[in-house]
Amino acid sequence: MQRFRFPLLIIGMLGATAINAAPHEVQIDIHAGQTGAVINKDIYGQFAEHLGRGIYEGVWVGKDSEIANTNGFRNDVLNALRDIQVPLVRWPGGCFADEYHWRDGIGPRDERPVKVNTHWGGVEETNAFGTHEFFEFVELLGADAYVNGNLGSGSVREMAEWMEYMTSDKNSTLANERRENGRDEPFDIAYFGIGNESWGCGGHMRPQYYVDLYRQYATFLKTPPGKRPKLVGSGGHTDDTEWTDVLSANIDRDMDGISYHFYTLPTSDWQKKGAALGFDESMWLATMERTYRMDEYIRANVAVLDENDPDGELGLYVDEWGTWYDAEPGREPGFLYQQNSLRDAVVTAVNFNIFHEHAKRVHMTNIAQMVNVLQAMILTDKEKMVLTPTYHVYGMYKVFQDATAIEFEIQTDNYGEGDKSVPAVTASVAKGKDGKLYLALVNLDPKESASIELNLSGASATQAVGQILTAEKMDAHNSFTQPEVVKPKAFSAKLSNLSLPAKSVVVAELK
Repeated sequence: MQRFRFPLLIIGMLGATAINAAPHEVQIDIHAGQTGAVINKDIYGQFAEHLGRGIYEGVWVGKDSEIANTNGFRNDVLNALRDIQVPLVRWPGGCFADEYHWRDGIGPRDERPVKVNTHWGGVEETNAFGTHEFFEFVELLGADAYVNGNLGSGSVREMAEWMEYMTSDKNSTLANERRENGRDEPFDIAYFGIGNESWGCGGHMRPQYYVDLYRQYATFLKTPPGKRPKLVGSGGHTDDTEWTDVLSANIDRDMDGISYHFYTLPTSDWQKKGAALGFDESMWLATMERTYRMDEYIRANVAVLDENDPDGELGLYVDEWGTWYDAEPGREPGFLYQQNSLRDAVVTAVNFNIFHEHAKRVHMTNIAQMVNVLQAMILTDKEKMVLTPTYHVYGMYKVFQDATAIEFEIQTDNYGEGDKSVPAVTASVAKGKDGKLYLALVNLDPKESASIELNLSGASATQAVGQILTAEKMDAHNSFTQPEVVKPKAFSAKLSNLSLPAKSVVVAELK
């Protein structure tokens, strides 16, 4: 799929930001008979780290809680996550993974050691949510498991024994210990990460050093036939491609993909990232410009993989991404709790469209994070729960899970000014598993609508029918007192008269 853009058209000014004073004119040519890569369902993966109230209260409340639960897992969260068909959950981190020792989280809960979570707030970690709880959680969701191993502070033996504990079907001491702890059959692991952010919190390593450690650790991760997960190398972040280069050039076995991390900070300044709410249009534009760099950075890493892995055996796994804002005043900064607005919904959809475009290499992503942390699907306050705008985009886009990309070209002008400009409209087109043709559209401009000229070949359709997500204010959001300010509404339009409101997301069937 190729994208062609008309020159930037600047007509008016608002503060320091130029804006278009007329609707955007967009042309999309869809070739329904020309298919591309399968959009792996795991692109819609989630991330649940031991961080703030992400696990405790967000997911796990314990069997004795007054909050309605199933074996300790809160029912409202379970039901909401089932509704968006979460395909994959990454656990236990993140930075927490490289200080997590799996034996602390097995056996009777009242006998598990209490540790200190040194990465996130210095709070007590009870280890009430451990290996068995995690796998029960993903099984309750109908999702697959992505387990991140401890390379930073662990050992080869520790990681190898955890793998045996989880996957062995023999009568070994470790397998029998798992059985004594309540699980007869081995667990199923879809992905297993050997370390996390080894360039930073995972050990501050050089990629050359990490390569040798990876080769050593991977050698001893042994499973029964049919139980081997995809093994993930700890890759780079942001504009860095060195980790992808060094790993793909020097690890020639036992690696299925390389991780990649990139966060959207409105200011691109880690010391003052910007506010989740109450921002102006300059911060909206800065957020869109920053998040759209994902396309450039993925292209750079894919180019490296194409050079070192021309047969396409390695995937690029964007297993941490999303918006990151300043901590809310009065809250523990280490808990990374933030509100979630319409801006986050647009960011989500923009990134989905980018991931779809690169589906040949991008097989899996995990947004950070699932509940109560960063760009969350769900926010809770004790017994209360609210669904965020980001959650609703995941629900709208679930039709793209395991869909087949359809070739198209899009011509659009830009929104913004100078080096801070982005395509005004982005799109995705795919044939769903149900055989239907789906179109996703995102208008990144918070003020101007877009007129869509859609030309369809290889199929016949006269209308687009689906859902739209938008709101009056840029920072419109759902709260515990007003939980439905931002939610999808029915969308229907003739293809001959297709338009897209400002700051909106549409997913529709072409029929």
